[in-house]
Amino acid sequence: MSDNKYDSGRLDLPFVDHCTFAKQPAVLDWDSLDADVCVLGAPFDMGTQYRPGARFGPRAIREASTLFLFGHGGMYDLEDDVTYLPQDGIKIIDIGDADMIHTDTIKSHKNIEFAVRKILEAGAMPVTLGGDHSVHILCITAFDDQEPVHIIHIDAHLDFVDERHGVRYGHGNPLRHASEMSHVTGFTQLGIRFVYSSNQADYEAARAAGSDILSVRDVRKFGAEGVLARVSKGKRYYCTIDIDGFDPSIAPGTGTPSHGGFLYYEVLEILKGLASRGDVVGIDLVEVAPDYDRDGTTAFLAAQLLLSFLGYIFHAKGISA
Repeated sequence: MSDNKYDSGRLDLPFVDHCTFAKQPAVLDWDSLDADVCVLGAPFDMGTQYRPGARFGPRAIREASTLFLFGHGGMYDLEDDVTYLPQDGIKIIDIGDADMIHTDTIKSHKNIEFAVRKILEAGAMPVTLGGDHSVHILCITAFDDQEPVHIIHIDAHLDFVDERHGVRYGHGNPLRHASEMSHVTGFTQLGIRFVYSSNQADYEAARAAGSDILSVRDVRKFGAEGVLARVSKGKRYYCTIDIDGFDPSIAPGTGTPSHGGFLYYEVLEILKGLASRGDVVGIDLVEVAPDYDRDGTTAFLAAQLLLSFLGYIFHAKGISA
């Protein structure tokens, strides 16, 4: 019988025990973080301008992630003939959620930024589970004392709004804020589509800030290799993934769905290539809203995508079996 590491310890099925991300250890003392990856929940959705509910996204993604338990030796991929995320090669911990202060956007946002800074201080990679897309503002702000980053943005929407009726910290503003930060060197924005995403002035501002904007049809025309060739090689990449970048046929559980989106492997192949093209230093995945998610499809998609992406990232660093 092969060594599958199921012959000792607990079987630990997905529905057993506490629900953390991929059933990895929970560490709530943020002054003693010791891991390669720290998973943080940012259950904030007061930045939405349509359907709320993304505050429950972190719980849904954690629950879904237990299906993809890899504690018994890692995640074997038949097509690649690689075991990703071997248990003895990478340490992932779940550090719980940033504290939310209801009706207080500023304090809630500061709590998210504080949490990401604690992860970076510990030398770990932050993986933040949103929450609406405004949480990206805080995630990327926390990198202001780090080496520069290039942002990879997957989304149906440009998210480059400057201000509307005084609102500057909503889920339509995050990439505009990022463009104003000196440690952000450029953007690759993928999946942008449909007429209500942003006005023409926002697109012009994004391009002036160094953004390469590709629609879903553009990505399909270029293919994964063509898209990756447009991304500067050898850079530090921060990836922000809005689940509505995917087509609602596979990701219905989101507040602002937009037809004509990506399918799973279209995004996965880009992320896989990105992992070996440079250094992925942080991830946020946002806008999963489980109240609109029939059968939990969207949460499963989010969890599977994150675990696969992490596997590719650490495989590129030489950690796999």
